[in-house]
Amino acid sequence: MKAFHAFVEGEVQGVGFRYATLRQASLQGLVGWVRNTQEGDVEVWAQGDEKELERLLAWLEHGPTYAVVSALRWNPEEPKDRYVSFEIAF
Repeated sequence: MKAFHAFVEGEVQGVGFRYATLRQASLQGLVGWVRNTQEGDVEVWAQGDEKELERLLAWLEHGPTYAVVSALRWNPEEPKDRYVSFEIAF
């Protein structure tokens, strides 16, 4: 199991980015969370199979239809045992 912590920058709030990320991550069997930041970015913590994480990162580079991603910053992290599903955090 692997994990990453990411920040997606651009026009990513108000376009369904969190819900689309929830769907993508859940379909891939990942656990973690997604939330909006006060700075206008979307923050993601995801963990699971390395190949599935790579798929989610590739998807985060463009996001849902109405999003305009200008940058994706992410770092690998140590997985945490506390997550059992993927959720929208507030």
